[in-house]
Amino acid sequence: MTGSSRAVLAATFAPGESAVPAARRFTREVMTAWAASAVLSSAEQVVGELAGQVDRAPFEVVWDHRGDAVQVEIRQKDISGDYMTAPTVPVSEWGISFSGGVRVQWARLALPGSAERTAAEWSEETARGPFWLGFLADASDLLAGTLDPDMVPAIIAQIVVPRLASWCAVYTSDAGLGPLRLAYLWHADEARIDSLREQLGSITIPAAQGPGTAALHLADSQVLAVPLLARGRGLGVMCLGRNDRFPDDIIQFAEDIGRRAALAMDNARLYAQQAAANRALQRSLLPPDEPDVPGLDYGVVYEPAGETNEVGGDFYDLFAAGNGRWRFAIGDVCGTGPEAAAVTGLARHTLRLLAREGHGVASVLVRLNEAILEEGERARFLTLLHGEIMPTDEGLRVRIVSAGHPEALRLKPGGHVEVVASSQSLLGVFPEVTYEEDTVLLSSGDVLLAVTDGVTERRSGSRLLDDDGGLAKLLADCVGLSAQAVAERIRRSVQEFAPEPSADDLAILVLRAS
Repeated sequence: MTGSSRAVLAATFAPGESAVPAARRFTREVMTAWAASAVLSSAEQVVGELAGQVDRAPFEVVWDHRGDAVQVEIRQKDISGDYMTAPTVPVSEWGISFSGGVRVQWARLALPGSAERTAAEWSEETARGPFWLGFLADASDLLAGTLDPDMVPAIIAQIVVPRLASWCAVYTSDAGLGPLRLAYLWHADEARIDSLREQLGSITIPAAQGPGTAALHLADSQVLAVPLLARGRGLGVMCLGRNDRFPDDIIQFAEDIGRRAALAMDNARLYAQQAAANRALQRSLLPPDEPDVPGLDYGVVYEPAGETNEVGGDFYDLFAAGNGRWRFAIGDVCGTGPEAAAVTGLARHTLRLLAREGHGVASVLVRLNEAILEEGERARFLTLLHGEIMPTDEGLRVRIVSAGHPEALRLKPGGHVEVVASSQSLLGVFPEVTYEEDTVLLSSGDVLLAVTDGVTERRSGSRLLDDDGGLAKLLADCVGLSAQAVAERIRRSVQEFAPEPSADDLAILVLRAS
């Protein structure tokens, strides 16, 4: 009979084409950490099949180690569907359940052998040097495979138990400063974890900046306290416990694992700090609020394509310009990262400032072009669609200029689609340039669609999404939809156009006259 949980590892995934591969990679990390290579292939296939059945919403993958089996759960909130296809690989049990508004699809895989036998097999291998070299290499790969600082302590503990010790406690401190706190605890006998936690509260853990590995005593355990040092900073302590004395070779391996683990922990923390800073920067480049424009229904989709630590080059804006006027913009800066972010910030603030000072749409772009060129070597060229919205008795009058941007399209209630802005010179290239405004009237039910080239240049083999008027055809099928529904349908079509993840940022702005 399957025992109670001995360890649980979980990760949350956003919907999209990369979700299933990411869930499979997470499963591979978990099975490697748990030394469950016997079921690795089956576990990857099961999680891939279950994750492939989820609705288009975020989902959580939870792996539960139960001693003689591992169980995977795919959890989604506020999803009511009860259909689930049986896994194609042999599993002990599978099913679907609901609890507290969460739908759970689950499957269980039996593990061959037991924890005691696994520990014995590892003990027999201690004298075989090549085997341990392979162990250290696998440990390095596993530690380097995650950039989540909260997951590193769990991986550390599960690497060393039961290979080096009966239990492991990983202590960390915030940013390498302040008091140590217990970040993760794992015991080969899951029934002893709670009592071990209480016992650990009665001893003093050496500071992370200690001179080296220290020997401690705890009840019936011999304890090794290995400092986790990286780049001259103490990040935490790895405590290993076992009933008998630690052999010298095991101590050496523990210290080696400690050095590798500390470096992985420091890398994960640095990555997380950089990612948080860039997310804050990205948010600062997007509109701070959603204005209420009379007679206008609007929808937006924005998806940076870079890794978490990379700021995207696309942006959009919608803001009040005073005197009953509103301005909108959607742009694409060449490149990504801080250089692109600098131009994005310059463009966004220049547009807002000049619009509120009463400058017309074309005049604003002339001055923005000058401001970009004044950046010198830091300048990046920019495509931009900028317009002004004025509510009238007939609908919404829009004055618009396209500076080298993908075509803006208007959808009429009858399904007719047309281009409404002529393409002119992009920004940041020519020092002397003039722009002319196009004027379009959006009557009730008319939709204006503006996108960046992450939509129009989405590639599948040799074809682009906008070949042969592909975007206009997609828009023609959106008659009667709200602005946000139009934006979401275009986004979904972009994702489905090609199987591989997009390599470009994506921004979609939809304006609909109500």
